[in-house]
Amino acid sequence: MRLNRIKLVLVEKEKSGKDLAKHLGKTETTVSRWSRNEIQPTLQMLYKISVFLKVDIRELLVSTAGQ
Repeated sequence: MRLNRIKLVLVEKEKSGKDLAKHLGKTETTVSRWSRNEIQPTLQMLYKISVFLKVDIRELLVSTAGQ
């Protein structure tokens, strides 16, 4: 189940998973698993990701509107 849009937003912002991992102090493997929706970051971590990518936190989530 796709819950986050981290991979897409990284591409849109021309950032790599490696950049994000380094900024957050996480492993590239963890960021990769988030990007593939294998695991989900906490809300606090989503906030930190949104700050790094300079986006509204809602842009990192898949919309449930109309489902």
